[in-house]
Amino acid sequence: MMRLTDDGVTKNRHTFIRSANLWSQYQIDAVLVDTPYDLGDVRRGDLRGRGDHLARVGEVVRYYKKKTKLPIWIFGHSMGTSTATNFVNQLNDESKLLSGVIIAGTVRTATLSDDVDLPIEAIHHARDECLVTPISASQRIISGRPKNFVSQMEFIDGGISEGNVCDSFAYHGFNQTEPEFVKRAAQFILSH
Repeated sequence: MMRLTDDGVTKNRHTFIRSANLWSQYQIDAVLVDTPYDLGDVRRGDLRGRGDHLARVGEVVRYYKKKTKLPIWIFGHSMGTSTATNFVNQLNDESKLLSGVIIAGTVRTATLSDDVDLPIEAIHHARDECLVTPISASQRIISGRPKNFVSQMEFIDGGISEGNVCDSFAYHGFNQTEPEFVKRAAQFILSH
């Protein structure tokens, strides 16, 4: 929950918010999707598969596809990988508007259907110590893809880790590696 003010400002310091301005150098527009309520977590229950949540994501995808007529990708980090994978797994009209998927710091409960044939990249910090987002979660999704599908695993190292290992200023949040994080994702998007 970004808690945006009327002028579009937020005090939230999530990885995607910290890196939002880095996309323009690649001629990629980034759109952050917010939610009006808490979507839980692995411990309390993940609500990212709820129909109303996925419908809101679908509205955003449909809106930008119609407005821009450009390729639309979904990018989820941490628990957001649950939103991204749940959304594409629907295989409905909105998810079929997507051109690809990027997941980063993948939550261990995320899964991707073999019926999803979009290009997919997983990015994980090599020193992510968060127990709910082990490196094996990203590796499992990529290695489980059918061999004829475009899939890529990327590791980032460096930066610093501060605070809780599952927070955005830890390695898990790609703290102080945001330029490399966005570059890897942008290169994958632009090459597919």
